[in-house]
Amino acid sequence: MGKSCSQQCLGVQYRHSSPRRPCLMQRWQRNLYVIWVAEALAIVGFSVVFPFLPYYVQELGATSLKEAEMWSGILFASHAVLMGIFAPIWGSLADRYGRKLMVERAMFGGAVLLTAMGFVRNVPQLLFLRALQGCITGTVAAATTLVASGTPRERAGYALGLLQMAMYGGASVGPLLGGLLADAFGYRAAFWVTGALLLVAGLLVLFLVEEQFDPPAKESRTGSGGLWQGLVLVVRSRALLAVFGVRVIMRLGARIVGPVLPLFIQTLLPVGARVASVSGLISGVSAIASAIAAVVLGRFGDRLGYRRVLLACAMGAALFYVPQFFVTTPTQLLVFQAGVGLAMGGTLAMVSAMLAALAPEGRQGAVYGVDASVVSAANAVGPMLGASLAAGLGLRSVFLCAAAVFGLAALVVAGLVPRKGQSGHPQCDSVQ
Repeated sequence: MGKSCSQQCLGVQYRHSSPRRPCLMQRWQRNLYVIWVAEALAIVGFSVVFPFLPYYVQELGATSLKEAEMWSGILFASHAVLMGIFAPIWGSLADRYGRKLMVERAMFGGAVLLTAMGFVRNVPQLLFLRALQGCITGTVAAATTLVASGTPRERAGYALGLLQMAMYGGASVGPLLGGLLADAFGYRAAFWVTGALLLVAGLLVLFLVEEQFDPPAKESRTGSGGLWQGLVLVVRSRALLAVFGVRVIMRLGARIVGPVLPLFIQTLLPVGARVASVSGLISGVSAIASAIAAVVLGRFGDRLGYRRVLLACAMGAALFYVPQFFVTTPTQLLVFQAGVGLAMGGTLAMVSAMLAALAPEGRQGAVYGVDASVVSAANAVGPMLGASLAAGLGLRSVFLCAAAVFGLAALVVAGLVPRKGQSGHPQCDSVQ
């Protein structure tokens, strides 16, 4: 006999004397929806503050635009480098001790660190906490691993697309809320709000998520092999290598633009304008577009194949970045950023679903840990490259560079990501 409804459904008990009714919700669905809410809150919190980090740097003492660009690049890169180092460690620990524990670590740790950032007095203090955040947090990788490990593989595109919707939905609300908070109460208040949101998110996971976790055999938990097993899995799999290659290229393209975008928006506005609110609006609209695309294209990926949708999204992102070089008003920038948002929502949902399909059973944490490390490497290089381009060639140059990077990603998808029958998983490019 299979598991009863009372074991799989959300707190529903049935008497044997009563007619049986269908299960309302399975455990994986309940966990997905709770994690959806928690991760949305977490991303709202992060998005409240980090789109405006260059402005906070200026408030802390960076007087010139060049100095603000330099410190912004260092702050983003330091966080990314340390997250890249620690992500495989947390991924390995997730496979050893449970994925839920890693989500709690990231959210509660983030609550403490982001609250502390609101009390710093200079940029070096902010840099220290930002670097420490790279060591401790990482809610996206932790939540993705927890969802992927508990979801039936045939529903991976839907589940991970829905999770991406939470991330992008949170990222759409966060900048709007952050802009209002920053303009009304100052940037420090935004950090304190972020800490509170992360605390609530962690409590939701702690009390409402039920993980069925079977610890690995004792011999697989000893030694240092567990830490690098994810890297070994990736190196031995041509399909995983190709997907990770696409992941790092696309992330690099996005991060080239991200840290300098608020400064570019500042140049499009008159002196004295509410720049934080305008920047938040543009970031928010782009994130809303990504949230919609993540769910819609996640379903398309389950039906038409992840590779095909990924290729279309990479090409779309490249095309939407080119005209941003020529914009002269915030409204024009908003339209094209929304287009990029649509493409980015699809790319991340497809890559996450492909990793879920290709990851060996029980090693999802290791694979997603490597994924977080690869993304962090791009996060480290991208901001520094973007800041260097902006300083040497002007702020507008980053848009053409991003377009070229996404064009390269499209070529990699077309040439290296396996088609049906080459990857061992039919959904990489299944066309009925």
